[in-house]
Parts: sequence; structure tokens; C-alpha cells
Amino acid sequence: MLVGVPKEVKVAERRIGLTPSGARELVAHGHAVLVETAAGQGIGAPDSAYEAVGAEIAATAEDVWDRAELIVKVKEPQAAERALLGEQQVLFTYLHLAPDVPQTKDLIASGATCIAYETVTDAHGGLPLLAPMSQVAGRMSIQAGAHCLEAPIGGAGLLLGGVPGVPSARTVVIGGGVVGENAIEMAIGLGSQVTVLDRNLEVLDRLARRFGAELETVYSTTAALEEHVLAADLVVGAVLVKGATAPKLVTAEMVRQMKPGSVLVDVAIDQGGCFETSHATTHAEPTYVVDDVVHYCVANMPGAVPRTSTYALNNATLPFTLALADRGPRDALLGDRHLLGGLNVCGAMVTEQHVAEAQGLPYVEPTAALEKVYG
Repeated sequence: MLVGVPKEVKVAERRIGLTPSGARELVAHGHAVLVETAAGQGIGAPDSAYEAVGAEIAATAEDVWDRAELIVKVKEPQAAERALLGEQQVLFTYLHLAPDVPQTKDLIASGATCIAYETVTDAHGGLPLLAPMSQVAGRMSIQAGAHCLEAPIGGAGLLLGGVPGVPSARTVVIGGGVVGENAIEMAIGLGSQVTVLDRNLEVLDRLARRFGAELETVYSTTAALEEHVLAADLVVGAVLVKGATAPKLVTAEMVRQMKPGSVLVDVAIDQGGCFETSHATTHAEPTYVVDDVVHYCVANMPGAVPRTSTYALNNATLPFTLALADRGPRDALLGDRHLLGGLNVCGAMVTEQHVAEAQGLPYVEPTAALEKVYG
């Protein structure tokens, strides 16, 4: 199979869908790899590193999109890229379709088989291809939030961990999953007072056992959420519903009542955001202020640390990429129910139920869609 790796074109996105070592594995399995020139520049991997393992370098993105059977990316295809996608192709990348009607419409129109990293599952009910970027984003949320608390950014002028004789800032983390746990770890490490809210008592118990008295665990109700958000200096939104639009847990009215100079970091922004006042930003312009509250809502946070992020992501995605190339999309998907969970669009049909519900579209069961397309 010919595996294509285009250069990412989302603003300030420096990651790449396949590392040189990943390309080497594919070549060793008898596949051809086509990498757009300079695609690996952001992770310090020049074209020569890919050529050294047997990959071909394409002069243009159009060449990659025109020739490749399987396209491996990081971020959702932008409008110009979606126009190049054809019905015979397989796209394997993050999609985050539920809140993104234009992208869903274009992927349906393409007829392609589109597999989303973020809805691939594992035997434990986890999301193994989302987890590495959730780890990065969770840790970065505290770095970003601490920076946003500085006065030049519009923050309250607080040092997150304080100093002897001066209280540390209060951090509230909404959601105790992978993002939340990593945010908690970083916030405690920097000396902040940290509270986590979640509705899963097992999650709260696990976090309490791990972090002990340094972490306050709170069962999330509307009253508890409002109380802790209004008292916070930094709030990290770390909620996730697999494949679905994120619930708006912090209302605009809550934001109006927050302390001036406090900070909201919305890690759920890829799925529409969990703060009512959130809208996606970029690394070029990462923040904006609403009612004296600084909002950091960058939709590709891990893109700021592309070397760490790319290698962490490739460690997780490579086995699935190899399976798709070795077995073909039909057999790979039907032979692995966890990979099948990643199938979002196939042959102009929406095969992810949360996406269909969010956009009022017909839902087709994934195996039925595959049978229609591949026989």
C-alpha cells in the first residue's frame, strides 16, 4: 500500500503523522511511503531522514493527496485538503467531527473512509490514541494557565505556586480523566492549591489515593461547580464524552462572576469546548478576555511541543497504521473492534453515533457501511 504523509497546514502545527522510524517499519512491511517535502521539519526530521529509511519525498501536498491510498496525519484536514480527498482513500487522523459541521459535510462528500484517532478504543474502555496527546495537553494546560496568570497577559498577577509567606493560586480541574490527572500532577508539582471535580466516584477515589491530602476531590454538582469555579484563579476544563460535543459546564453567567484576572484553559475545545464563552484560538493568538477573565482555548495545544507530541502519538498509532496497510481497511477494521470504533465516515455515511446525533444526520452501523463500500 502507498502511505502518504502530508505536511500539516493548520496554523502553527509542527507535528507530523509519521516519524522516520514509523516510515521504516512500513517500508520493512513492504509498503511505499510518500512524505511531503519539509513535513518533518518541525520535529527536527529532514527529508534525508525519511529518504534514508526508504521513503519517497513528494514536492507538493497535491502529489501526496493524489497518489496515496492511506493518508496519515495529525490534525483534521483543512478545507483545502478535504477538497483533495477521494473516495478510494483512507484517512487516519484526529477528526473531532461532532462540533465541526463543514468538515463532516466535506468528508461525506469525498466518499473516503475516515478513521478518527480520538474514537479508537482499547480493551479497558480507554482511548489509546487520544491518551498521549491528552497527557501532553493536561501538562501544558498548567504551563499555559500559569503564564496567563501573569499581569502582561491580562491575568491577576499571581505566581501559581506562590512563595513563602504568600498564598499560592487556587487551581480547579473539571474532569479527572487523562487530561485532568496530568493537569493535577503539574499543578501540585508547582505548588498550587488544587481541587478536582468529577461525577465518577471511582475516579475521585483513584485520584485521592494517588495525590493524598495535596488534592481536594469534589463530587461535581451544579452548586459545587459554581462554588469552586468562582473561587478559582485557574480553571482547567478537562471533560470528554467520546466522539460527542463537550458539555458546556461553565456558563457565561459564572464567567461574569469569576475573579478579575482569573484564567480559563479549555482543553475540550477540540470537541467544542466546555465553557460557554469558549471559542477556538491558535498558537499565534492563544488568548482573549471575556468579562476580565483570560481564556486560553488553543485547539492544538500539543502542537507547541511537536517533538514530544509526535513521538508519543506515533508510538500509539503505528500498530494501527501497520494493520491498515498490511490488511487493507476492510479486514483491518472488521478484524479489530477497537479500530472499528474509530470509523467516523465511510462511503458518504456517518458511522459514529455521537457525530450523527450532534449534527442530526443518519447513522449507519460501521460494519454495514464497510460491507456496502468494500463488499
